[in-house]
Amino acid sequence: MASATAMGQCSIARLEKRVVVGKLREEPAFSALFITYLLSRSVRMEADLIDQLFNSSEKRLARLLLLLANFGKEGKPEPIIANISQETLAEMIGTTRSRVSSFMNKFRRLGFIDYNSDGLSVHSSLLNVVLHD
Repeated sequence: MASATAMGQCSIARLEKRVVVGKLREEPAFSALFITYLLSRSVRMEADLIDQLFNSSEKRLARLLLLLANFGKEGKPEPIIANISQETLAEMIGTTRSRVSSFMNKFRRLGFIDYNSDGLSVHSSLLNVVLHD
């Protein structure tokens, strides 16, 4: 099944376990790519758990917005073009929509984020929220 998204063309496929195991044995490049993916996913899940346990919901929201804008990755941070509701953001960080709304208004007032026709723009100054104790 293929679908078009705001980010481009995507394809989704279901692979049988025996096929994947066979390819992992036969294709070193595929095996390396798959292991890299699993390790990065594990690291991300660990970081998310630590974030949930030790940071306030305000810091969790700031971290999520920075991740969605690709901060810390190669290249220039991009506006968040996906239409993500405050309800969805609240579910992602484990808080209520009203708290997310309050934090988003605060971030906008302080110049950390902007809303425009291209979507939500996240500024590097939002890192101060994550890094500040």
